[in-house]
Amino acid sequence: MTKSNLKVVKSTKDQEIDIKEKQKALDAAISQITENFGKGSVMKLGQRRAMDIESISTGSLSLDLALGIGGLPKGRIIEIYGPESSGKTTLALQVIAESQKLGGICAFVDAEHALDPVYAKNIGVNTDELLISQPDTGEQALEIADTLVKSGSISVIVIDSVAALTPRAEIEGEMGDHHVGLQSRLMSQALRKLTSSISNTNTMMIFINQIRMKIGVMFGSPETTSGGNALKFYSSVRMDIRRIGAIKNGEEIVGNTTRVKVVKNKVAPPFKVVEFDLMYGKGISKTGELVDLGAKTEIIEKSGAWYAYKGEKIGQGKENAKIFLEQNHRIADEIEKAIRQKVGEVAKKIEGNPIDPNKIVKDQKEDLKEELIVE
Repeated sequence: MTKSNLKVVKSTKDQEIDIKEKQKALDAAISQITENFGKGSVMKLGQRRAMDIESISTGSLSLDLALGIGGLPKGRIIEIYGPESSGKTTLALQVIAESQKLGGICAFVDAEHALDPVYAKNIGVNTDELLISQPDTGEQALEIADTLVKSGSISVIVIDSVAALTPRAEIEGEMGDHHVGLQSRLMSQALRKLTSSISNTNTMMIFINQIRMKIGVMFGSPETTSGGNALKFYSSVRMDIRRIGAIKNGEEIVGNTTRVKVVKNKVAPPFKVVEFDLMYGKGISKTGELVDLGAKTEIIEKSGAWYAYKGEKIGQGKENAKIFLEQNHRIADEIEKAIRQKVGEVAKKIEGNPIDPNKIVKDQKEDLKEELIVE
């Protein structure tokens, strides 16, 4: 005789009990994870409510909204990476400027020996109060950073960059000597030491990193960051910043359209993509963001190349609208307040509308075409 293949069908009541037990077990697991690894280790992707974590603005309104908590989290490790001249150091300096406005003491570990104090001052950094170190070796740089963090007095510390943290053995050795994995081991050891100090002192540590190409990659992106994998694991927020277009004043290039993707975010849902104008010598264009976000949320009306606010025209083309807002601070403040009141709507626009570089070029061409027709 063969055994019957009949299945036992559970009643609705039994299924409900099963679901409740599973939910109870899940809640216990999440509670245990939170206890072991801290807030933000596990969360629902669609969760809207930001956690009670202190933050410092990035200087970009759209990026602050994309990060979910109004800026970058304090007491965490942040990684900013991207190609050359994409705005990595500028973004880090903007964070320092915002922190200084709140009365924070900031430090800049310049491992690349390339910080321009005049440029830093132009974008709002109080260079008289900024602590700067230009170390000779990677070990020295990380030891200085560790000592500053443990003092408990530093609000933001920036290390520029991971690729320039050269191990002592490599500096003391001969040109052409092979030093396999030295930098990765250095970073791994340093991050193990730094993590607890950073959390205990509520210091934000920003690592600027460069992109390298992996050889022989057939599928997927060949891009990777230098310094091994440790920083990827220890970072609470990772941001990929790239230049995607040029901003021109006639024939002269005066800035870049910059795209930032929040690749990793342990304090809010990740994968948001934003874009903003980064002007040479001035940093992030706040008025440019107000024009873009205002148009997206229909606070500013856009008809062809013309922009209007409350029925009154404020400029033909984005650049003229930006100039108008720069000259009329009261209206700019009104628009910013209105945008902040529509945080949920703006966040949805950011999440559901990734930046398309081709669309940006198309929009710029349409604006120019409209201007030429009027003229």
